[in-house]
Amino acid sequence: MAKAAVTPKTLRALLDGLAGCQVLGDVDVPVTGVAYHSREVTPGGIFVALKGCRTDGHLYLAASLNQGARVVVTEQELAPPPGVTVVRAPKARLALAHISAAFYDHPSREMTLVGITGTNGKTSTTYLLEAILSAAGCRVGVVGTVNYRVGESTWPAPVTTPESLDLQRLLREMRTRGATHVFLEVSSHALDLRRVDGAVFAAAVFTNLSQDHLDYHRDLNEYFAAKARLFLEILANGRPSGGGLAVLNLDDPRGQELKDAVLVPALTYGLHPESLVRPLSYRFRQDGLEARLTTPAGEVEITSRLVGPFNLANILAAAATALGLGIDPDTVARGIAALPGVPGRLERFGPPAGPGVFVDYAHTPEAITQALAALQTLKFSRLITVFGCGGDRDRTKRPLMGQAAAAGSQLVIVTSDNPRTEDPLAIIGESEPGLKKSGRPRLDAAAAQRGEAGYLVVPDRREAIRLAVALARPGEAVLVAGKGHENYQIWGTQRRHFDDREEVAQALTEYHG
Repeated sequence: MAKAAVTPKTLRALLDGLAGCQVLGDVDVPVTGVAYHSREVTPGGIFVALKGCRTDGHLYLAASLNQGARVVVTEQELAPPPGVTVVRAPKARLALAHISAAFYDHPSREMTLVGITGTNGKTSTTYLLEAILSAAGCRVGVVGTVNYRVGESTWPAPVTTPESLDLQRLLREMRTRGATHVFLEVSSHALDLRRVDGAVFAAAVFTNLSQDHLDYHRDLNEYFAAKARLFLEILANGRPSGGGLAVLNLDDPRGQELKDAVLVPALTYGLHPESLVRPLSYRFRQDGLEARLTTPAGEVEITSRLVGPFNLANILAAAATALGLGIDPDTVARGIAALPGVPGRLERFGPPAGPGVFVDYAHTPEAITQALAALQTLKFSRLITVFGCGGDRDRTKRPLMGQAAAAGSQLVIVTSDNPRTEDPLAIIGESEPGLKKSGRPRLDAAAAQRGEAGYLVVPDRREAIRLAVALARPGEAVLVAGKGHENYQIWGTQRRHFDDREEVAQALTEYHG
């Protein structure tokens, strides 16, 4: 991505409004750039020393000075070297967010920025909102798990929510390219690490909360507290008129908790009878869904090519948000109908007459449960699930994922996901107790061929996908869960090309029914 053009600022201007800082040196020094990696420091720039999981930016202060830094921001005491200004900040990440927004002239103030957070549904909701606002004639940017994009320009997404400096640079680039609205997936990590603290949100959406990321957060309450920051702290940023709009899912107890706690205007959605945006009727089909919604703007007839109950929830979230932003109901319906699908989100492959093969990003117990529940509503005669668990991540969810897969399908093939530095067989072994708890016996290939219910262990993911498709019959469905849009597997610390969608397509070319 090309770096957005900005004019140099004085340090005084960049620190304006940031409380608690101690400045040692010239506060009027002109700043030509901002960096949090020492190798990216430019002469005359600021280096912000961040403490990370693997290293500490304070170890690279000397390297940043060798690169020509004129200002360093640090949480530690440091005597200013000659010609260098030192900013002692209580929270360096908050300082980086503040400085970055100011350096790029607060791009979020010039557009409508909407943040979507929750365990599941963030990506699909951004795609729906992109379709709706595009139907309204707006130029839309999206920052999320699949990629970062605006108009015809697309950039890879190394993380769901970029570091604050990268985010502000990206928002400025999107604004330069004409974006009027940007939809941003906001992860719990990003909220905990202050990546969005410098942004001004017009609205924020809460989808749901279930077990995930407990390798990072100590427990579900801490995980929720990180999510809640978007609504209880950040949503009022820079909005003297009372803050942005909170769009909350009342079907989730945590959504109800947020409704009782927020001090900004709220718009609720869900099946809950008190939801302001809710379906009066709905019908699920194998090729999509239909619904009639009641909303504060009147009733809306919805048709969509997205399938299953959880996509109805995503549609309600997007419809509520768009209506809250002032989009008319007809345009909301037209945008939702125009969306052909979401990459790797219950994405269907194969001819209508064959088995339904679906690729989904589900990598939590709740997401697997929801994906299988969606397929169950479509009346397939048998469900086959392929799943694995990621290495070096929350180990407590592994048996729960096995239990969810077994509870919702007749045959489970447990395989590898991203093993990272763990032994793939050890990861599979930790998911097996959940499979057994559901009463599913471990099968051999012959028993699976006979159509017996149970589970198979096939560590090679390519082989597992091929086997699942080969075992499926017309009228049955295969769910390949875990990686969705991703086109890699992580073995050790190396990424190897692997795309579930490519593997499914290849398996279907070999399918003989």
